[in-house]
Amino acid sequence: MTSPRRSAVLAALTVLTAAGPLHAQAPLPKAGGDLVALYKDLHSHPELSLQETRSAAVMAAEARAAGFAVTEKVGGTGVVAVMVNGPGPVLLVRTDMDGLPVKEATGLPFASTAMGKAADGSDTPVMHACGHDIHMSVWVGTAREMAKRRAEWSGTLVMVAQPAEEIVRGAAAMLKDGLYTRFPKPQFALALHDDNRMPAGKVSVPAAAALSSSSSVDITVRGVSGHGAYPQTTKDPVVLAANIIQGLQTLTSRENDPFQPAVITVGSIHGGTRHNIIGDEVKMQLTVRSYDSAQQQRLTDGIARVARGEAIAAGIPDDLLPVVTIERGTAPTRNTPALAERVTRVFTKTFGPDRVVTLNPSMASEDFNAYGLADPSIETVIFWLGGVNQARWDEAQAKGTSLPSLHNSGWAPDPAPTIATGVEAMTAAAMDLLAKP
Repeated sequence: MTSPRRSAVLAALTVLTAAGPLHAQAPLPKAGGDLVALYKDLHSHPELSLQETRSAAVMAAEARAAGFAVTEKVGGTGVVAVMVNGPGPVLLVRTDMDGLPVKEATGLPFASTAMGKAADGSDTPVMHACGHDIHMSVWVGTAREMAKRRAEWSGTLVMVAQPAEEIVRGAAAMLKDGLYTRFPKPQFALALHDDNRMPAGKVSVPAAAALSSSSSVDITVRGVSGHGAYPQTTKDPVVLAANIIQGLQTLTSRENDPFQPAVITVGSIHGGTRHNIIGDEVKMQLTVRSYDSAQQQRLTDGIARVARGEAIAAGIPDDLLPVVTIERGTAPTRNTPALAERVTRVFTKTFGPDRVVTLNPSMASEDFNAYGLADPSIETVIFWLGGVNQARWDEAQAKGTSLPSLHNSGWAPDPAPTIATGVEAMTAAAMDLLAKP
């Protein structure tokens, strides 16, 4: 008889096997080497969510080399590395590992040419377009520094390499697999994320609100097909989809409190087959972001209302009204204010006030919040790490031009100063939280 835990492991292995070998054949870098070289290796070998087998093996090898007790395949491909170093608090430090289905266009000599398997089984280019390769490199550097400086701190350090952040499933999977029962449960949890809003060498700590709530919405717009030359005989779903898109904008421009951030983005729209055919269906995919659960509910309810109302106005019969499917993604990510203030003080002392920047909260979403939501007594902070090359930053500021953002095919952090600052920042925060009495 298969136990529930064994069933979960087998299911994860089935997903990984079905996804194909990906980078299983690529040799692993030697543990203990230069962090920039490690970054370039990780950047060249990205893996999609739930397929991070090579990345996890690299993280596990590095943690073992630094002296941590390592457990692999937690919540699928997750890695947990523990160092018990006397009495004191337990600190969790998380990195994410997954890449994105993006074709890289940075032109870097170590640019990714990797291919992966998308959820539908199709082949897709893969890129670390969100900087998780930076995060992993900083995680390794922090593990090394904390191991070297064991005489200076006391407590337990739990280093977590998490899968599937991009699809907001990895943190929940690791927690479900016993992260807080099989391993020491933390009093504090820290994470960082690279950021295109600052040059490399600078950091920012959100005081409370950090990242938004997100929901995914799928809308199937239905109509009556026919010849493109005789639109009067049809109910055109393409025109209806366009009207729905326009109507959705009023949910933020006319129904939302301007002091409450909200975003509705139609990220995908597909319909029709040929120039002269009016099809019978259009499919749309949306993302919805806000910082409040009641507001999020209002927005998603509004989407369903607008879709239905526009269809009725277009004369769509009741049996062909749009089908709206809503998938709740993640709650807002909020830092614990007291811990955020403490970490800010540490960074100001470490770097000086000029390198500690105040930024607006991000409308992106994360699943780092899961580590605190699982137990409200756990204090959490995620902070931002500037990643833009200083010369490129200065030029863009002088010319008023924009730079590639996260998830863009041209996103290319400046590795050496970004990683060095990240390691120094995370180590300083960890040393403060695990300081000897």
